[in-house]
Amino acid sequence: MRRWYGLDEVPRDWGRSVVTIGVFDGVHRGHQKVIGRAAELAAELGLPCVVITFDPHPDEVVRPGSHPPLLSSSARRPELLAEVGADAIMVVPFTLELSRMGPDEFVQSVLVDRLHAARVIVGEDFRFGHRARGDVALLRELGEKYDFIAEGVPLVADGDTISSTAIRARLAEGAVEDAAHLLGRPHRVEGVVVRGHQRGRALGFPTANVESLSHTAIPADGVYAGFLVCDSERYPDSRWPAAISVGTNPTFEGVTRTVEAYALDRDDLDLYGEHVAVDFAGRIRGMVKFDSVEDLIAEMRRDVARAREMTRV
Repeated sequence: MRRWYGLDEVPRDWGRSVVTIGVFDGVHRGHQKVIGRAAELAAELGLPCVVITFDPHPDEVVRPGSHPPLLSSSARRPELLAEVGADAIMVVPFTLELSRMGPDEFVQSVLVDRLHAARVIVGEDFRFGHRARGDVALLRELGEKYDFIAEGVPLVADGDTISSTAIRARLAEGAVEDAAHLLGRPHRVEGVVVRGHQRGRALGFPTANVESLSHTAIPADGVYAGFLVCDSERYPDSRWPAAISVGTNPTFEGVTRTVEAYALDRDDLDLYGEHVAVDFAGRIRGMVKFDSVEDLIAEMRRDVARAREMTRV
């Protein structure tokens, strides 16, 4: 799969293509439908399917400080896009200058002059150009002008209208199963394992303290079942069932919100400095402040037993 960062990396001899555009945060089931439609048309026409996405998130550029919690990392998003049919991905640096482009200028400079679009497939709620003045109807008009056909696709799967905003809301409630249904896979939090207070090891449950990437969507405080994933030289292609804690460790009067994962029945892992991922499969309970360490340990044992049941395959 080809990857380009910015318009200048597109080969000068690039021919016609089928293009789809969007932030595609999460590459959820609605996005998959849009990209799948583009890939289907590309196959019929014998053309490559090109996905255009943006970095950073446009909201952060247009309204600084409003960056939404992200459902996928910038590193993982191309992998997810390739899985649903992208032949090439162009990440467009989103700048104030780009945000001020009129719809016609955006279409001509990005879709026509660089990618020679024959078809343009977008979600039916797609907006583009300065102050989001462009919509699917205008895109169709510009297609007549510049010799491409535009199509808007409903972000609906199995009767559900799907949006990144709705998925973020489910995660904020701790409803990770609902979020997984809308995403089409478990929600993932990525980051590097750092040294914490090492209380888990002292309690008999050594956890990987994951320093999550900036702007990551973190589920609500609580205890979850899921998987701890690592693909490094030391632990290639590894995926361990895990009990996951999100919160401030109120029993110990903690103030820093953390994501910690205990790989079930593993006390031999040395993950410090490793890049890992935590996949959330289901919620076990909310975060509780216990009266004693003994009560906490007893509950943690029950959590581990429940996590083992929920991750058994």
